[in-house]
Amino acid sequence: MPNGCVLNKTLFKKMFQEHADLDAKDKKALKDDVDKIRWLYTLKPSTINIAPYSDDLRDYGELAFLVVELSSAKNAERLGQLINRAIPYPTVIFFVLSERKAVESSTPSATEENDESDVTGRECEQENENANEQLALCLADKRTNKADKEKWVIEQLMTSPWLKLSDVTDSGQEFLNSLTFNGLPHSNFWQFYQAIIARVQALQCAEISGRFHLASAEVTQQQADQLNRYRSIENDIKKLRTQIKQAEFSQQVVLNTQIKQQEQRLKQIAEAL
Repeated sequence: MPNGCVLNKTLFKKMFQEHADLDAKDKKALKDDVDKIRWLYTLKPSTINIAPYSDDLRDYGELAFLVVELSSAKNAERLGQLINRAIPYPTVIFFVLSERKAVESSTPSATEENDESDVTGRECEQENENANEQLALCLADKRTNKADKEKWVIEQLMTSPWLKLSDVTDSGQEFLNSLTFNGLPHSNFWQFYQAIIARVQALQCAEISGRFHLASAEVTQQQADQLNRYRSIENDIKKLRTQIKQAEFSQQVVLNTQIKQQEQRLKQIAEAL
């Protein structure tokens, strides 16, 4: 991002607790799973040469980019929902998860040797945390609430697969390479944001097919439909496997046949993606 877009402002959890409509599970996820939230960048006409966009449903006057450091990823989508409900602008969330591992180091003492060993131990610990960092992007397509223009509705929340930064797959690296600032459309904020959504969706497809490729707008919608179908079939398979555990032997044979048929459909969708 250009330097003029840097904000780097800490957002305190208390702000979301006081100004967002949170239920008990939201509050617990915010309290237990979030270490730190930073508003990293703001893109608006005064900071970047990209035009705002608005129509009857959407207002893309500016974009917000947040970094949310997590201690656990189990509630990432819930956190993405509540943060997007609280912020009125289209928002890109970078979820960062570090797997902290204890690193043995010498006990500090007055000697220079031990002091140096302690510093080295801390440096190794920091390097170890960085090496185990994981990243996921979360975006939400928002529209204006027709009944109340001061509120907005999240039409779709999209979270990318997690990328382990010390061991990025080929498709993951292609995804990261596709996010270069100059490689995104600069005609207006809506197109800029939609381009990032398309890249996240392409990574979701790549997690299934093993191939990362950016599709045209028409094919992108087909991809979305296929992804929804794929997830629906996965849920059906889970339900069938649960039923098998309680079924009699004759019924187990029927259920197993249904599972194999559904798995074949998953394979066909993966090949199409």
